Amino acid sequence: MELVVRKNDLLRELQLFQGIVERKNTIPILANVLMEAKDGEVRLLATDLEVGLRSKCAASVSKPGALTLPAKKFYEIIKALPETDVRIEQDKGGVKVAADRFDSRMQTLPLEDFPAVPEGTGRGCAVLPRKSLRDMIAKTQFAITGEDTRYFLNGALLVLKDDQMILVATDGHRLALVATKREVPDAEKGAEPVRIILPKKTLLELARLLVEGDDDVKVERGENHLFFDIGGRVLISRMIEGQFPAYERVIPKGNDRRVEMERERITSAIRRVALLSNERSRAVKLRLEDGKAEVTSSSPEFGEARELLPVEYQGPALQICFNAQYVLDFLGVVETDSIALELKDEVSQAVLRPQGVSDYEYTYVVMPMRI
Repeated sequence: MELVVRKNDLLRELQLFQGIVERKNTIPILANVLMEAKDGEVRLLATDLEVGLRSKCAASVSKPGALTLPAKKFYEIIKALPETDVRIEQDKGGVKVAADRFDSRMQTLPLEDFPAVPEGTGRGCAVLPRKSLRDMIAKTQFAITGEDTRYFLNGALLVLKDDQMILVATDGHRLALVATKREVPDAEKGAEPVRIILPKKTLLELARLLVEGDDDVKVERGENHLFFDIGGRVLISRMIEGQFPAYERVIPKGNDRRVEMERERITSAIRRVALLSNERSRAVKLRLEDGKAEVTSSSPEFGEARELLPVEYQGPALQICFNAQYVLDFLGVVETDSIALELKDEVSQAVLRPQGVSDYEYTYVVMPMRI
């Protein structure tokens, strides 16, 4: 194999593979990226056997061929090169990577060791709006657990309906649900809703791929895999099999005590007060009375803190305790100036929602702490 490629073109693609490859994998070939050169382009592929990515960029190919290179080290070398053409040439001793006055030789692993990765057919794809999907991931991914033995909670549920798409994540202590409108062709209307559990890593990689560009996302469902086509790059993900919790039942219907708060003000208050909370529980208490809210924390090691906020609340006094980080996660992704907190009592789930005009219905349910 022999080719010349622009440094920035190759670097842009290699950067997207860094979250896919596993540096400490017990299977050495999974730390490599498969590079294939032909027909005026370089095609790249990496996988950890759960999530994979296919990508490509233009190149001047004088000798077509394929090889594997250590993905992270290859990326670091390309990143360190000056902005010029990069020459890549395969020989018996390995692979030469050169640019300007720089010359190097990298070790490779046998091409036949690289695992087979499924390919989509390009048929039967659902089309999802890029911006909507990107925003929905940002508003839910923090609520996914990464260590639950119930493997179906290690992902988020994507529900596709005729007029709506929904993304739901929960770790058993909180639940984040975002719903937004979706348009489908008349020929596809009336079909059964599609329900897919997406692994946490898939969502993280999707979020990276959705940062640039404005193409909509094509999603194809295979037998065991999902294929996301994003502007010519294809993310391949193994599906999580299992029954996602009935999220509709988790959202309380009888929370009749409601308070509106300025988002920035309550965010700053919780951040400050939480500095003196117990480091393990991160517990902060919120006490509501007519026209005011008091945020407090205390810990034997550090002391105590309190902050008083004016709020729109009329009703009986009520005190509830939350994990500060759970509330801050929600406040950090909300875009409206004010939020609403809906409560029933001190021991039932609370509901947080943004207030104001939005393209989304965003519901965040959080369990109170008992201290």
